[in-house]
Amino acid sequence: MIPVLKSDGHVQATVNGCLGLLTLNRPKALNALSLEMVRDLTAVLEAWRADAAIQAVVIHGAPREGRPVFCAGGDIRFFHSAALAGDAALGAFFTEEYALDHLIHAYPKPCIALMDGVVMGGGMGLAQGCKLRVVTGSSRLAMPETGIGLFPDVGGGWFLGRCPGHVGEWLALTGSVVEAGDAIEMGLADVYVPAAEWPAMLEALRASEQPSAEHVVATVMAHSAVAPEALNMLELDAIDACFGAATVPAIAAALAAAGTPWAQAQAALLAKRSPLMLAVTLEQIRRARGMGLADELRMERDMVHHCFHLRPGAASETVEGVRALAVDKDHAPRWNPARSEDVTAAMVDAFFASPWAAAEHPLRELA
Repeated sequence: MIPVLKSDGHVQATVNGCLGLLTLNRPKALNALSLEMVRDLTAVLEAWRADAAIQAVVIHGAPREGRPVFCAGGDIRFFHSAALAGDAALGAFFTEEYALDHLIHAYPKPCIALMDGVVMGGGMGLAQGCKLRVVTGSSRLAMPETGIGLFPDVGGGWFLGRCPGHVGEWLALTGSVVEAGDAIEMGLADVYVPAAEWPAMLEALRASEQPSAEHVVATVMAHSAVAPEALNMLELDAIDACFGAATVPAIAAALAAAGTPWAQAQAALLAKRSPLMLAVTLEQIRRARGMGLADELRMERDMVHHCFHLRPGAASETVEGVRALAVDKDHAPRWNPARSEDVTAAMVDAFFASPWAAAEHPLRELA
């Protein structure tokens, strides 16, 4: 059964035997998620959860002009306009997106994410809950939210916090992009399928007989190969030494003391980010290591509320970050404070105080 979809074709659902295929079909926007897309994905997954004929689900993205794309995240232009307008749809987007991510993590049938091309932000949120996460040579994974004055949400604290060593802090703070080999070594992907095998794998999933979930998984594995070398993991000792420091200024000092080209590149990335949201993100990752997914998502929902309401409108770090990147495109955000040394513990702690009583929390039903 496929429910009526309302996102103007931006989500497509088809069935092949026991397999349900979900296609993110907004390629001109790099398959960025809208509220309508989140609602369609949720509706289909809930319908297929109750349908005994569906035994497995594949999620993938439509290519853009022949180039692969999974999902570049949420629609940040919508974030900007909705925040300035005081639109309640902004809060609904985050509540429903996080609930969708939790649904995928808890889904009783195997979900497979075909993570070809760009996989960032909300795309990572969709993919990381899947039982099988498939990458190729074109895969580019990242959680770049600190670049727009946000934090790695969609469960980012939970899945980045479970990367080896202090890789989670490094990915969360710098927004660095990793490819297939590193993604597998970091625990963010499971299987590598070479680009030459990708079209045949997709065609087999779409058109060949798929009588069972085991057969669906076997179809993917038949096209898999050994992943390329994990180049970023060669820096694991340096990542742990620098990004294991207690505070953002201490991390910056450790990078300066290391003085290597790698360390200098990481310091340059941090210098472009919101100092306040770097500190909030570091606290998020470290709190999340001791939390279950549902509680971590509830924490993120608190945090994202504060991103738009502690300083409403244009005063928000997130609104300013999106303005600089995607609206005015001057790439010159005016962060406040402008220096990490001026971020206080009270500023950070404010993001972790829930604005809701437990019984009233928008994600209170997550188990």
